[in-house]
Amino acid sequence: MRRRTSGAVNMRTLTSTVLACLLSAPALSQQAPVSSIRVSGAAQVTAKPDRVQIDIGVTTRADRSADAGAENARQVDAVLTAVKKAAGPTAALKTVNYSLSPNYKYQAGHEPLITGYSASNLVQVTLDDLTKISNVIDAAGQSGANQVQGIQFTLRDQDAVRADALRKAALKARGDADVLAAALGLKVVRVLSVEESGAPQFPRMRAMSVAAAPLAAKVDTPVESGTLEIAADIVLTVEVAPAR
Repeated sequence: MRRRTSGAVNMRTLTSTVLACLLSAPALSQQAPVSSIRVSGAAQVTAKPDRVQIDIGVTTRADRSADAGAENARQVDAVLTAVKKAAGPTAALKTVNYSLSPNYKYQAGHEPLITGYSASNLVQVTLDDLTKISNVIDAAGQSGANQVQGIQFTLRDQDAVRADALRKAALKARGDADVLAAALGLKVVRVLSVEESGAPQFPRMRAMSVAAAPLAAKVDTPVESGTLEIAADIVLTVEVAPAR
């Protein structure tokens, strides 16, 4: 008897639940869709760079791999000594790439012939004192470096500048949303979503080559830092309703 009573109670509970769901379904289906406007906002902030990264490399060649590596190590050691002196104690140096590989001569119908070996060492120099850029490049060239693969200007505090660009982009998007809503006889009720698209881009100078020059003929390498333009783009979706 207890089992039958329990089964009857469970069946009544299940029936009540199903009826409640069926009764609430029309109410949910009758809810009006949210009216919205989707706009984009873009802004640019100009800033003076206060940091630079210079990629300085040394490539050496020899008949034997050991000789190529040893000569490369000797020249790199001389370059690092000169660069550290020109850059000052606050500069940061790190090796970003090293390779030791054979050189081949290709002839039709024959297996590639090894003609020697090349060793390359690429060191990245980070400077916060931009007045020393020319000194560092010239010191590297005169001490044995034969590559300057790129110079990248950047900011020590990128977040602050990026936040300013985002703020201006958001204000631009919200202003456009208000204008569009007013033109359609609507008003902005609330923000539904905001998305950031893209990322700040920092210009990078083209690769350049330097060669050791006699001290008597030394001419400072001209490098202009210019300015950086940090862009921010956002997409804003707002809910709108009749203005009256």
